[in-house]
Amino acid sequence: MNINDLKIFEAVATHGSFTKAAEAMFTVQSNVTARIKSLEEEFNVNLFKRTSRTVILTSAGEIFIQYCKKLNHLTEVVKQELSDTTKVMGSLKIGCIETTMALKVPGLINKFTDKYPDVLLNFKADSSPNLINDVLNYKLDAAFVAAPITVPELGAHLIKEEKLVIVTAESYPDLPEYIAKGPVKIVVFEMGCSYRPKLEAWLNSKGIFNYQCTVLNTLEGIMNFVEAGIGITIMPQDLISQIYYNRKLKTYPVSGEFGLLTTVIAYRNDVPQSNAMKVFMDLFQ
Repeated sequence: MNINDLKIFEAVATHGSFTKAAEAMFTVQSNVTARIKSLEEEFNVNLFKRTSRTVILTSAGEIFIQYCKKLNHLTEVVKQELSDTTKVMGSLKIGCIETTMALKVPGLINKFTDKYPDVLLNFKADSSPNLINDVLNYKLDAAFVAAPITVPELGAHLIKEEKLVIVTAESYPDLPEYIAKGPVKIVVFEMGCSYRPKLEAWLNSKGIFNYQCTVLNTLEGIMNFVEAGIGITIMPQDLISQIYYNRKLKTYPVSGEFGLLTTVIAYRNDVPQSNAMKVFMDLFQ
């Protein structure tokens, strides 16, 4: 077994195909087949179930893929660390819920890249569950997500406890009048968003269980729809005061647990961190 064998195995598991894995690894299918056969003989297990259309991991393969991802990740960390021991360099893949992307990332990039110009930062916006899954699968080095983090393999540092507000169009009646009159319309991200459950729980606390829901996949789209009077939403107070302060919007404070959202940065705590990752995490100590 060698590192390339592990990368080939991971490619087959990812693509569900020997042919597609060969294309991704810039090799021929016969080589992929031979390397997988060699791994299976070495460990005396079947790693894949073969069908006429696809290949899927066996129970042994499911175990093996976790070690594969960890070893491939550690190999990349070692390469970065040994490429030049005199300075911090390499690349980091960081995930963000979209409001954090809008509020924190620009300042974070300026602060970090000024100090560490040889580290490339790559950011990805998504929902908290998807970002957590990406960190677990080594697709991201860390991610800004909503607390709590309950996965043993992940550590987390507190970033901020955000105050949330209900946001409506400026032309809307006052919020109590609006929800009393009905029908209530909300504009939110898809399921998995950290804010949507807060708004739905707040509505339920007011005795409102039936409401029209418009789902969008961008923050700007949601704010445009709310400003146009299509519905109400819930967002961090800082987001409205710092970025959308000049829009035709009204905000209302939310009391209790519905009005707070804790943001943390999550990372794997069961693998060594690269120097680039260490200095990045130092920003939040």
